Amino acid sequence: MESVAPLVADHARRDAVLLLLEEQTTASIPEIATRFGVSEMTIRRDIQKLVDAGQAIRVPGGVRIERSFGGEKSFHERLQRMAEAKRAIGKAASELVRNGESVTIDSGTTTLFIARHLRHHRDIVVFTFSLAVLEELAGCDSIRVELTGGAYRRTSHDLIGHAVEDSLSTVSADKVFFGAAALSFRKGVMVYDREAPRSLLDAGRERILVIDSSKIAQEAMYSFCRVERCDLIITDRGVKPADLARLRKLRKVIVAE
Repeated sequence: MESVAPLVADHARRDAVLLLLEEQTTASIPEIATRFGVSEMTIRRDIQKLVDAGQAIRVPGGVRIERSFGGEKSFHERLQRMAEAKRAIGKAASELVRNGESVTIDSGTTTLFIARHLRHHRDIVVFTFSLAVLEELAGCDSIRVELTGGAYRRTSHDLIGHAVEDSLSTVSADKVFFGAAALSFRKGVMVYDREAPRSLLDAGRERILVIDSSKIAQEAMYSFCRVERCDLIITDRGVKPADLARLRKLRKVIVAE
């Protein structure tokens, strides 16, 4: 089994362990340690954090997900992490959208803040597979939301599967806003979600990555695209000056205030 480099921050690795458990329900400590390229002791500490948070239950030799820990709470907790930074990023992103344009919005917590700041725009069309985005914009008479097909995933309150890919492949909006779990200067834009639809990148003529500063110069589980595929990157003022300088050598960057 391919392992993940131990450069991943502790909180990011715990998120990835939780995602693994959501996919296969249970896992042994040796299996998880091998998967993430860290010691069994490190994984035991990660598991204890998940157990303390009520997200997982210890079983002999391993761990299983706590199914009573619903997707709504999981999504809510992710929404609270770096909330001020995400709010600033969402506002900066929304200011790039002109009335009358069409946009594609990724599933995720950072992109949800974009939707919140789009509520006062007029005559825009939003394509998405995020039910959270749909709910955020449902009461806006001047915004039309088009939802892809797909199977419901409770943990992220979104849709997944081939129907998402098929729907997005027909879309060519003015802009596409997408998030990521990490931005690695070695491996590019990365995600933990193997279901992340690659056709999202072509669902807008301008590709805009929105990513908070805690995820820059980190690595996640799967490569999603090269940094060079992004036309613009929006992050927050917590970004390290050295990382910002490296990013600006690759792409145009907006630092949200």
